[in-house]
Amino acid sequence: MTSALATAGSATGHRRIPSVERLLARPEAAPLAEMHGRTALVEALRAVLDGIRSGADPAAPEEATILVAAGRRLAAERQPSLRPVFNLTGTVLHTNLGRALLPRQAVAAVAAVMAGACNLEFDLASGARGERDSHVEALLCRLTGAEAALVVNNNAAAVFLLLNALAMRKEVVVSRGELVEIGGSFRVPDVMARAGCRLREVGTTNRTHLRDFADAIGPRTGLVMKVHPSNYEIRGFTAQPGEAELHALCRERGVPLALDLGSGSLVDLARHGLPPEPTVRTALAAADLVTFSGDKLLGAVQCGVIAGRADLVARIRKSPLKRALRVDKMTYAALEATLRLYLHPERLAADLPTLRLLTRPQGDIAAQAERLAPEVARRLAGRAQVGTAPCSSQIGSGALPVESLPSAALVLSAPDGSTGRKAGGWSRRLAAALRALPVPVIGRIADGAVLLDLRTLEDEPGFLASLDALAF
Repeated sequence: MTSALATAGSATGHRRIPSVERLLARPEAAPLAEMHGRTALVEALRAVLDGIRSGADPAAPEEATILVAAGRRLAAERQPSLRPVFNLTGTVLHTNLGRALLPRQAVAAVAAVMAGACNLEFDLASGARGERDSHVEALLCRLTGAEAALVVNNNAAAVFLLLNALAMRKEVVVSRGELVEIGGSFRVPDVMARAGCRLREVGTTNRTHLRDFADAIGPRTGLVMKVHPSNYEIRGFTAQPGEAELHALCRERGVPLALDLGSGSLVDLARHGLPPEPTVRTALAAADLVTFSGDKLLGAVQCGVIAGRADLVARIRKSPLKRALRVDKMTYAALEATLRLYLHPERLAADLPTLRLLTRPQGDIAAQAERLAPEVARRLAGRAQVGTAPCSSQIGSGALPVESLPSAALVLSAPDGSTGRKAGGWSRRLAAALRALPVPVIGRIADGAVLLDLRTLEDEPGFLASLDALAF
């Protein structure tokens, strides 16, 4: 008897649920239909009504409430998945947050070619079909000293293409200490296998000598390869042959030497007060080919570059895989505009965001922290204590992994001064609330507090405006 009454009550509740047409006739529906379209509004209303019917409580909410719920659903659907964020993690080139910021010149160049046709593969002088790499090849050669260069969609693709085009079904000699794994489980041995090459390891993890390479090079050798360690460093009892002497050995044996440089710095970072990193030009002085990224220390868009000997680059360019790994017009536009900044080295530190952020003086960042602290404290009054502290930033994306840069941070700690597990839970909740802001703020948690490293913060008004919406 009780079950029958409950069923009847539920049915009566469901009958009280308004129809979609009734809801569409309400005045609150008109602006929603105008903004999102009638079709989308109908779908949202049906979804909300289905949720009511499947709920434990059969009582229908007010019609206005249903429309509000539908509006929220539509607004959430309109929110783009890829969104700008404030990277206050302390990692300048953060792989998960998009790596290098494009300079304004590159942004303008991309916008110029996005909306219409362009001469991507068209030679304006002859009226014939052109080569898309021509838009950047001369610049790359001028800046690196290479004889030729080509561009693919990232450095992993550059390494894969080089191996497949020059050493398929042949041996590739690599020091055991350079068989690295980088982000996303990109392992050098696995890439070689997929490229159709046979790995020939030489030496040991910590010590490899020139004679090890000399003993390994033979009739089946297609390539000798050196891999920049990028995300780790071996110290202590170590040895590696000099690149110049290894290059001389390879020339003597008629085998190309390729260097996977990774980060792709085009300038001497030491001149800007940063830890030294090999440049592409210096690498090419002791190698036949160099591969490197466009969106790391180079400071441009995601891409991979193969630069070096013209005959070897020509062989690689003829590979069918080159088309599969090619980049689009926006990438060429952004890369070309960024490379042109290097032709004016006196302004590079100001015009290239990556270099500008890496070279910010610690004193300037500390002054910014002191300036922002009271503003942030006012916005978080009663919800967090706000202080400042020195901290260390890192370059990121595998560049100079053991080096750090002195910086300063805002420190957001629990308002009651709690520590330990309680403070850990509080900091995780605050970090989640910061990620939920209109423009998410991404920091890091340390010792029960949320640290916002200010090295990469240039838009102070936008940062403060986003904090105004914090629900915590």
